[in-house]
Amino acid sequence: MSNFYEERATMIAAGDLQEFVPFGRDHCKHHPNALNLQLRQLQPASELWSSDGAAGLVGSLQEVTIHEKQKESWQLRKGVSEIGEEVDYDEELYVAGNMVIWSKGSKSQALAVYKAFTVDSPVQQALWCDFIISQDKSEKAYSSNEVEKCICILQSSCINMHSVEGKDYIASLPFQVANVWPTKYGLLFERSSSTHEVPPGPPREPLPTMFSMLHPLDEITPLVCKSGSLFGSSRVQYVVDHAMKIVFLNTDPSIIMTYDTVQSLHSVWALRRVKTEEENVVLKFSEQGGTPQNVASSSSLTAHLRSLSKGDSPVASPFQNYSSIHSQSRSTSSPSLHSRSPSISNMAALSRAHSPALGVHSFSGVQRFNLSSHNQSPKRHSISHSPNSSNGSFLAPETEPIVPELCIDHLWTETITNIREKNSQASKVFITSDLCGQKFLCFLVESELQLRCVKFQESNDKTQLIFGSITNIHAKDAAPVEKIDTMLVLEGSGNLVLYTGVVRVGKVFIPGLPAPSLTMSNTMPRPSTPLDSVSTPKPLSKLLGSLDEVVLFSPVPELRDSSKLHDSLYNEDCTFQQLGTYIHSIRDPVCNRVTLELSNGSMVRITIPEIATSELVQTCLQAIKFILPKEIAVQMLVKWYSVHSAPGGPSYHSEWNLFVTCLMNMMGYNTDRLAWTRNFDFEGSLSPVIAPKKARPSETGSDDDWEYLLNSDYHQNVESHLLNRSLCLSPLEVSQMKDEDFSQNLILDSSTLLFTHIPAIFFVLHLIYEELKLNTLMGEGIRSLVGLLVQLARDLKLEPYVDHYYRDFPTLVRTTGQVCTIDQGQTGFMHHPSFFTPEPPSIYQWVSSCLKGEGMPPYPYLPGICERSRLVVLSIALYILGNESSVSEESSQYLSRITIAPQKSQAEQEENRFSFRHSTSVSSLAERLVVWMTNVGFTLRDLETLPFGIALPIRDAIYHCREQPASDWPEAVCLLIGRQDLSKQACEGNLPKGKSVLSSDVPSGTETEEEDDGMNDMNQEVMSLIWSEDLRVQDVRRLLQSAHPVRVNVVQYPELSDHEFIEEKENRLLQLCQRTMALPVGRGMFTLFSYHPVPTEPLPIPKLNLTGRAPPRNTTVDLNSGNIDVPPNMTSWASFHNGVAAGLKIAPASQIDSAWIVYNKPKHAELANEYAGFLMALGLNGHLTKLATLNIHDYLTKGHEMTSIGLLLGVSAAKLGTMDMSITRLLSIHIPALLPPTSTELDVPHNVQVAAVVGIGLVYQGTAHRHTAEVLLAEIGRPPGPEMEYCTDRESYSLAAGLALGMVCLGHGSNLIGMSDLNVPEQLYQYMVGGHRRFQAGMHREKHKSPSYQIKEGDTINVDVTCPGATLALAMIYLKTNNRSIADWLRAPDTMYLLDFVKPEFLLLRTLARCLILWDDILPNSKWVDSNVPQIIRENSISLSEIELPCSEDLNLETLSQAHVYIIAGACLSLGFRFAGSENLSAFNCLHKFAKDFMTYLSAPNASVTGPYNLETCLSVVLLSLAMVMAGSGNLKVLQLCRFLHMKTGGEMNYGFHLAHHMALGLLFLGGGRYSLSTSNSSIAALLCALYPHFPAHSTDNRYHLQALRHLYVLAAEPRLLVPVDVDTNMPCYALLEVTYKGTQWYEQTKEELMAPTLLPELHLLKQIKVKGPRYWELLIDLSKGTQHLKSILSKDGVLYVKLRAGQLSYKEDPMGWQSLLAQTVANRNSEARAFKPETISAFTSDPALLSFAEYFCKPTVNMGQKQEILDLFSSVLYECVTQETPEMLPAYIAMDQAMRRLGRREMSETSELWQIKLVLEFFSSRSHQERLQNHPKRGLFMNSEFLPVVKCTIDNTLDQWLQAGGDVCVHAYLSGQPFEESQLSMLACFLVYHSVPAPWHLPSIGLEGSTSFAELLFKFKQLKMPVRALLRLAPLLLGNPQPMVM
Repeated sequence: MSNFYEERATMIAAGDLQEFVPFGRDHCKHHPNALNLQLRQLQPASELWSSDGAAGLVGSLQEVTIHEKQKESWQLRKGVSEIGEEVDYDEELYVAGNMVIWSKGSKSQALAVYKAFTVDSPVQQALWCDFIISQDKSEKAYSSNEVEKCICILQSSCINMHSVEGKDYIASLPFQVANVWPTKYGLLFERSSSTHEVPPGPPREPLPTMFSMLHPLDEITPLVCKSGSLFGSSRVQYVVDHAMKIVFLNTDPSIIMTYDTVQSLHSVWALRRVKTEEENVVLKFSEQGGTPQNVASSSSLTAHLRSLSKGDSPVASPFQNYSSIHSQSRSTSSPSLHSRSPSISNMAALSRAHSPALGVHSFSGVQRFNLSSHNQSPKRHSISHSPNSSNGSFLAPETEPIVPELCIDHLWTETITNIREKNSQASKVFITSDLCGQKFLCFLVESELQLRCVKFQESNDKTQLIFGSITNIHAKDAAPVEKIDTMLVLEGSGNLVLYTGVVRVGKVFIPGLPAPSLTMSNTMPRPSTPLDSVSTPKPLSKLLGSLDEVVLFSPVPELRDSSKLHDSLYNEDCTFQQLGTYIHSIRDPVCNRVTLELSNGSMVRITIPEIATSELVQTCLQAIKFILPKEIAVQMLVKWYSVHSAPGGPSYHSEWNLFVTCLMNMMGYNTDRLAWTRNFDFEGSLSPVIAPKKARPSETGSDDDWEYLLNSDYHQNVESHLLNRSLCLSPLEVSQMKDEDFSQNLILDSSTLLFTHIPAIFFVLHLIYEELKLNTLMGEGIRSLVGLLVQLARDLKLEPYVDHYYRDFPTLVRTTGQVCTIDQGQTGFMHHPSFFTPEPPSIYQWVSSCLKGEGMPPYPYLPGICERSRLVVLSIALYILGNESSVSEESSQYLSRITIAPQKSQAEQEENRFSFRHSTSVSSLAERLVVWMTNVGFTLRDLETLPFGIALPIRDAIYHCREQPASDWPEAVCLLIGRQDLSKQACEGNLPKGKSVLSSDVPSGTETEEEDDGMNDMNQEVMSLIWSEDLRVQDVRRLLQSAHPVRVNVVQYPELSDHEFIEEKENRLLQLCQRTMALPVGRGMFTLFSYHPVPTEPLPIPKLNLTGRAPPRNTTVDLNSGNIDVPPNMTSWASFHNGVAAGLKIAPASQIDSAWIVYNKPKHAELANEYAGFLMALGLNGHLTKLATLNIHDYLTKGHEMTSIGLLLGVSAAKLGTMDMSITRLLSIHIPALLPPTSTELDVPHNVQVAAVVGIGLVYQGTAHRHTAEVLLAEIGRPPGPEMEYCTDRESYSLAAGLALGMVCLGHGSNLIGMSDLNVPEQLYQYMVGGHRRFQAGMHREKHKSPSYQIKEGDTINVDVTCPGATLALAMIYLKTNNRSIADWLRAPDTMYLLDFVKPEFLLLRTLARCLILWDDILPNSKWVDSNVPQIIRENSISLSEIELPCSEDLNLETLSQAHVYIIAGACLSLGFRFAGSENLSAFNCLHKFAKDFMTYLSAPNASVTGPYNLETCLSVVLLSLAMVMAGSGNLKVLQLCRFLHMKTGGEMNYGFHLAHHMALGLLFLGGGRYSLSTSNSSIAALLCALYPHFPAHSTDNRYHLQALRHLYVLAAEPRLLVPVDVDTNMPCYALLEVTYKGTQWYEQTKEELMAPTLLPELHLLKQIKVKGPRYWELLIDLSKGTQHLKSILSKDGVLYVKLRAGQLSYKEDPMGWQSLLAQTVANRNSEARAFKPETISAFTSDPALLSFAEYFCKPTVNMGQKQEILDLFSSVLYECVTQETPEMLPAYIAMDQAMRRLGRREMSETSELWQIKLVLEFFSSRSHQERLQNHPKRGLFMNSEFLPVVKCTIDNTLDQWLQAGGDVCVHAYLSGQPFEESQLSMLACFLVYHSVPAPWHLPSIGLEGSTSFAELLFKFKQLKMPVRALLRLAPLLLGNPQPMVM
């Protein structure tokens, strides 16, 4: 081919010419900057805006006149989306002056500013950089870590980094930075070298010139360089060479290109992490002593820096900025100084190196560089050697050196040439790859107008890069076009040329900048044409000079015919020199867009066209590229590209035709002589491009054209068309003579590029053809491809292939056709690749053989191109053949990868006989398949595009998995199997804890202020499901509200004066207020964790209303009138509890920060108590950890007692069991015993001390920390001090110490390690029963030398003080240990004498403690409760109902009866603990009986003996136990008891009893029924604190027990409500659960059915939970694998997504299940199915596709006629799909039906549908399927069993009828290779496919002639694997008997 042709052909048209102006430039003018810089100096720079980014190509600086003549620069990169999807737009980073503007957008998407930044000094550089957030610094950690995308802005003294999440960092720079580069690891700095670098003095080591910073909080460290020396050993040192400048840095591969200014050479280095041995080389020195001078030089840098930092002004010094890394500048500076001194960093001490773990070294800044590669003595810092030792300014004799982090390895240096100019530094460097993926590193040396390209590739082990030869291209400028693997080169002449690698593709023709040779004068032609004006923006005209209309030049050449113009257009060397404008440089390449700078200063952005737009052409090119040698592939692609992108190239539609023509030309065909390529209609002239030798056809046309048209396929298709018959057009006679004329001289030209590779190309195109068959959307593409394949197959004389195509497309493929001869001599040159098989690989055939269980050779596939084929083959191998390993290993057994390397020929690979393996469990195969497919990225959408027969096995597996999925599958798997319930669960599981579906979104401001009783945020929906029968929730709300005035109902007797009456009313109100003040604790329980606060509003705290209203006139009664005495501070604790209740509404999952907590602080002092409670609540729900330490300190210094109590308890609860040091310090300040004896005595309020002691217990819970335990043990018996300190309320302190000790040693029992010398149990026993006080051990003995002056205790222990604490401490230490010896200490005394020594109340505690220790002995019946009572009491005490008293003089009845009731109460309480939250029925009955007994006993006449107070206490205890057992259940009987006690307000009913009753009510409805109690050790400890059975006598009583501890029950509450939520409606609903308990010593493994929403039992008792059918899809949560999954569900409001099965209604709509679809038609699953009304379907499916199908295809209309039958069919198919849960099979059913009808009408033009039906039938009869059915007999049918036989029968009948009606002749003709009628083509193909008839050339081999009997035939056909059914139909033909046998 002549050079002339080359020149003409390769002109490439660029598209989309647009004027380019950096977007930031315009925005800059409007951006406010100068004015508010003054304002900005007042606030730290960190408050500017933020943003993100990844490395882009840095735009060159360029002077443009904008305001103040600032430099501006910009860079563009490909848009990066947040989510990770493909986006196609540019991002621009524009820098001018102090501003950086980051914008995004393109011509299709509007440009918009994303972020703008203004800094204080001019910006030197801005760039995108991704920092890695990770502690693990190893190389491999890089792939997985999360990345912080940042934008970095370099100023002269510091660098600002803003991350896209909104963090910002400022790092001050210790030196002047010349350049900063983004790397894969972080930033790389180049230090700018100044001339007066070295200060006078002894010769010094040079300073490093390159530094790295891996994260904004990390230090700047020097770079290490490793270069090979001449002798092969490599040398490691810092980069110190000033001559070395970085010219280019790339992240992937991570390489750097440097230029040595002295030698004028470029080198390439690999950038990587430093290895430890290299660190050591640089940092450590061997022991050989260096000269003193050497030693000195090492510390010179350090010394110099120090001298600077002492006195010199930093500005004068060449290193001014070194001092800023120095320790002085790390001090926090006030922001206002920020802009003045460059040396002060605003980033105070935020370095990551400051964490205590890394030591203090980071303070010693740059003084730690040890910059030397000499051997030096280790004593390198001795002062005597230091040149500046006179300063004496060493900080430390040994400073820690800075550890380098990155290293560069030398890879390549260009060769030295003789003539090398001085400044041949590369001005532009980039990496480009050619069309075959070979990479080149190109660098442009402008001074020599050269682009040097170095080829490089990875070594085989992927560890290093190997650089190859260098190629020079003459160029003025260049830029890569990444998207299409090419680069644009601007030649010196001004031409723009496209290269791929170093191969020239062609000139680029830019429509807007025309070739000057076309114009006659010097004026510019007009660029815009009607077509162009749409996309070309108007300002283009300004851009290109004057516009005289000389030539209308269009990108679409209409001037096609004037060949003269053509020649000139393609021929002339287009130079722009004589014009005013020419292209000056190229910049900002992104994807396939690039900006051209014109000589007049304006810029245009052009788009280089893509290689191919149609998917089919792209795939074919990929495959051909894959199979050809690289050089040929590049040539082929270059040719194609220049054809495709020629000016006025093809549209999308004709791209395929163009491709075929081009490809065949390259193979040596003459496409103009070939019939089927000759009539391709190209829109545009391609003639000069493709076929240079061809004579131009005359424009007038000729007869040949008409003849040709008649011969065309198109004509024959039209002839056979229905319309043709109906219009009675007679077929035209075609002159046959023409045909011969064509076929005379069609010989392939063997000299062409691809001639030798035709077989290889043909084979890969065939594989693509098979691949496209697996995508139903590519039908058009298959038909296009088949034409090309048939032509090639005929010419290569590959009969089997032609037959294969004929069977697929009988109407497109003629048995005869035009053949091009290939010269016999030339065929030898053809390269037949090893993978070429004579039998065509067919994917359908392969699958079919697997289903039938026959052997097949491995299926060939092209990696990366035929991915569907691979997927189908492997999934069939896994699911049908049952080979589990098929997907795990590289499965060569089923697939053969096609490679260019020769393999053993296919013939040697014998057929593997695949057999079905019996796998462990068949269902596991389905799971393996589904999970594997998701991992490969296969989605539902892909499944829908697979043909239905191929997809059937996969759908079958999905159907299997859908029935019983695992609950822990990832979201993608659940989506694939169509379980939205599970996928939504999985998706919610990954979300951060936040609002769940169920959180009620009632805005807090909706109800008026008076209304707010603090209970509006409860979730009504769920509660109405749990308690649907009655209004108990409203009742509870009424009982617990404390925001409304109470009703004071007092009758005025006649004798009362008005004044006395008012007093009477106020006294009554005071009584009622005792109750009102006790309500908030219960309300806190009821509303626990039910609210997500709005971060912008304070938390509403309902008022505590202590006024009353007196009927009948509703007058207000108030306590503040002064008529009666009201106790002082009466409401202080009540409002504290009110604050706690409000704070506990906040759910732990809410988003709360420190600022919001402080924001809630009240303005009025009287609300301080509520705020104190609020703080405690925040601690209990875990939010207090977010409160800044500063604020905690603030609150404590205020000295407000309540605030301190709330804060200390809250913080400790939030840090439960963590032994947190800072909290311990905080608490110790408030506990004198934990302070050193010499410390100042702090005056800490008593209650605060109590809170702090309990706090210590919480923080050290379960740790058995020795020192803490020792102190607390002593504190239980702390004696009163001499000066009356510790004298009041000693009981509560002692109790607190006991509880705390119990918590610290919780459940440790006798294994208290290292505490045996403390004798903890003995000491506690002594505290419990009394005795002599031991000598006070420990530090505090001084304090207690002198006894108290007021209280006389002597040297015995005051049991009344110490007993409760000691008893409970024993209980907690030995909790659940079943330790009998300790339990016996706690047994109640059994003689009257001993009974007199114990307070009856303590008996309650002892009994409780004893039972808690003997945990496993507790039984839920009254017999066990009574067994705790000693015999003497049982015999003599008043049974609770008798009236007469037994008389015995030496027994004290009062003692006995009190002991009796307290022991019973203690036993009941332990029962409550043992069965807390279990709703155990026997426990409930037992406790309920005792509660009733106590109530009757209260009203019995002899109650006075026991004392009403004691009875009330015991009743309250039993009620609390009852509420604990039924926690969260809202049990009606308990509610009735509570309601009854709520109404009792007179008599003995004091504040404490009300508190107990309403706590019981709260526990009963804990968290609105969402929470229950746990029985873990930690929970029991918390409950012991909260439910301590001594209740306060009045609202300020903290003598025996601190009231704040009542709220610790929160630590025992756990979410256990499971709420099924319907995934379609997103509404909570009912669902049946089956809960399986693990077996225990009391019961076997049992199952229980619960109707959810329900509280689950404790999770550790359960084995599994299952959502049972039949209404909902089954779902199993297996707890034996771990409870984590279920716990996370429960913590997110317990939302469990469920999905209604089709045809079912929810339990709410249809409680009995009588209305379901199945129930209606279960009796008649037959012909009656048509009774199914399409309207009703909406109740049974939510799938919009099914609903509309029912709407449009199943509704009968008037006069249907014959359509009725189809309608019925559709209705029954729909019914089948919906009821069998297989809606996805609807399209398959309909496709099968349509195919049958088409076959019946003899209109099958292609057989793929028949193949699919065949595969479906084979699947259902396959062995694997049959075995599955046997294993799962109950399984639903996947396809209707009645439908398939009908399909089979219909097809058989149709084909048999055809056979009888003359088809047999046809078959015979086919088998014997004779011609037959055209009209029978398609039916014959159907017959051959359906019956798998072998091709004719297989028959002779088995010698058919002379077969006489069917048996003989059967035997001969065995090896051809032909089914018997088909053979029966062929037998008559083969045996020579003309009568066909029809079965």
